[in-house]
Amino acid sequence: MKKFNPKLIMLDLDGTMVDSVPDLAYCVDELMVIIGREKWGEKKVRDWVGNGVPKLVERALTGELEGIVNKSDFAKAYPIFLDLYQNNLANSFLYDGVDEGLNYLKQNNYILGCVTNKAEQFTLPILKQLNIFNYFDIVLSGDTLPKKKPDPLPLLHAAKFFNIEPKNGLMIGDSVSDIKASRAANFSIICMSYGYNHGKNIVDSNPDLVIDSMLELKQYL
Repeated sequence: MKKFNPKLIMLDLDGTMVDSVPDLAYCVDELMVIIGREKWGEKKVRDWVGNGVPKLVERALTGELEGIVNKSDFAKAYPIFLDLYQNNLANSFLYDGVDEGLNYLKQNNYILGCVTNKAEQFTLPILKQLNIFNYFDIVLSGDTLPKKKPDPLPLLHAAKFFNIEPKNGLMIGDSVSDIKASRAANFSIICMSYGYNHGKNIVDSNPDLVIDSMLELKQYL
């Protein structure tokens, strides 16, 4: 059985600890109504989540993962979405096993951090609303540093902040973005099987381990 012995554990937010799609999909559809377009629905939005709000708005406007967005359309739509999302964070929820998993990690004295591409104005309210903010010794949002995942900067920043060698860091995520950041930072990477990876099986991206629940972490640490 594969075993990990990290000194620092960094956890992704959306798709790893929190299912935020209900709120994001509602805001995307409300945005579409406001700008006079057809709603996309939750199933479609679920495949678009995971690279931050600006990218989500681009995808909503183009209907594609990597479409070329009209700049004037984006300039109009983005602030509308920000306002909608700021006022609609009530339906995001923790995946089963997350609270218990975080409690286990904290009881065993791991240094914990949250690293997400979501902007701080949304990250902190969600962490506090779901009563998990106090588990974390550092929170790095998508706008905390000049670069975000898949760039390794957030993970390297956290390792340096705690004076820990990157090889002693572990990332827990759900997407190829988390894997790329971890590999570049020399962190180990465990992925959740249920997260947001644009409809692709995360196993195909070769993380060090894939688990179905954070309750399983105690078997591998």
